[in-house]
Amino acid sequence: MRHRKRTAKLGRQFEHRNAMLSNLVCSLIKHKRVTTTLAKAKAARSVAEKMVTLGKNGTIHDRRLAAARLHQEDAVRILFNEIAPTQKERNGGYTRIIRMNQRQGDAAELAILEWVDVAVAEPEPPKAEKETKSAAEGEGKKAKKAKAPKKEKETAEAAR
Repeated sequence: MRHRKRTAKLGRQFEHRNAMLSNLVCSLIKHKRVTTTLAKAKAARSVAEKMVTLGKNGTIHDRRLAAARLHQEDAVRILFNEIAPTQKERNGGYTRIIRMNQRQGDAAELAILEWVDVAVAEPEPPKAEKETKSAAEGEGKKAKKAKAPKKEKETAEAAR
């Protein structure tokens, strides 16, 4: 019987599940927003909120506990220096889960896991990047066409 066993197994063994959740929380700390399945987001939420609680205390012992759970020093540094100070006034509920559509391949329900009070930098629209790339490619093609006749002339002069 599974009475009072609330751990989400997520189809993984203990070590694999803990590694996956710590990687997911590290990605959340670094990128401020993560898109994943709803079940993984719900499981990672509790880990992330416990890490913020450690970050709010800020002692060296809490820093070592967070490093032991997350296994990434740069994520621990970001957590203690940037994220935890912004959450100082909150008593909990540091993350939010936004439900999205279902994934095409297996119909898994997707969700966005993000921080509540931390600003997320919006990605630039890809149209501007494509325009600059196409303009640079167009200039490159013109330059290649201009160089090609010179090489033919140089080879013709060398043959004489």
